[in-house]
Amino acid sequence: MADRFRRNKTNTVDNTGFSNTSGVRGARLINKDGTLNLRKTGLPFWEQISLFHTLIRMKSWKFLLSVLLFYAVTNVFFAFLYIIVGVENLQGIVGDNNDLSNGFQQAFFFSSQTLTTVGYGHISPVGLSANIVAAIESFVGILSFAMVTGLLYGRFTLPKAYLKFSENIIVAPHKGYRALMIRLASYKNNHITDVEAKMTVALRVTENGKKVSKFFTPKLEIDRITSLALSWTLVHLINEDSPFYEMGKEELLQSDFEIMYHIRGFDDQFSNNVQQRSSYTEAEMVYGAKFLPAFYSSEDGSTTVLELDKLNLYEPAAVPEPERSYNIP
Repeated sequence: MADRFRRNKTNTVDNTGFSNTSGVRGARLINKDGTLNLRKTGLPFWEQISLFHTLIRMKSWKFLLSVLLFYAVTNVFFAFLYIIVGVENLQGIVGDNNDLSNGFQQAFFFSSQTLTTVGYGHISPVGLSANIVAAIESFVGILSFAMVTGLLYGRFTLPKAYLKFSENIIVAPHKGYRALMIRLASYKNNHITDVEAKMTVALRVTENGKKVSKFFTPKLEIDRITSLALSWTLVHLINEDSPFYEMGKEELLQSDFEIMYHIRGFDDQFSNNVQQRSSYTEAEMVYGAKFLPAFYSSEDGSTTVLELDKLNLYEPAAVPEPERSYNIP
């Protein structure tokens, strides 16, 4: 297997950012959503995590849940402080001050009014200790809501590519050869121009009895387009320059590889560069197929309709076999 790569015209590369040390790869390097499949250890948790990046990239429902949890925990904390300094120092509490549940409930809602600086005036602090706690809570409220507002703005204005990739990578007939193909499209009402695509292949091979990762940067038939208005099919021709050239059907489907795509473009609305990644493994390969059209002209011919739910739609197609193939050890 190693000799075949030495004969192949496609040179391996080692500047991908992923290690080619033997035995280190146990799973895919990039998840389907483009995130790195990586877990870091060796440092304390708080040194490894950037809170800003975590909150900016967090899913919307997790972000809202985190804000609500912070709001609730902060109010509970200050409510207990008011209990400690004495609820009798909160003027205007209705009911028995000696009733702990009643005192905590009203201290909690007074805390929420103070934290948000609403200040209905029904309850007010009396005495030095209660006023100090209220002053500290007001300061915390101003800072925390300013941070939440900034995070909301950051999440709302974060440039994203909003690209949808086909679920499968297919081996299709193309120009008398076989070709690896995926399809992608922008699924929002944004417009990406000057789009560039790069393909990287991580292939696990045996050298001197050890499994090692070989990285390749195969050529795409078209790696740059002016506008991503409709869907774009990325085509890698499996010719003499391809690391897959001498692999037959069984070798391709049984090999251990990951094909990674990096898409970069310019978003007209954001006036900023956007990028997105995705990857495919041998388990997501369909051998002998071709994509079906995913767009058509409207009935009145006034517009083009792109059916995003048909981005992965394909049908069987016969592909030529390579002239010779090597068994994967």
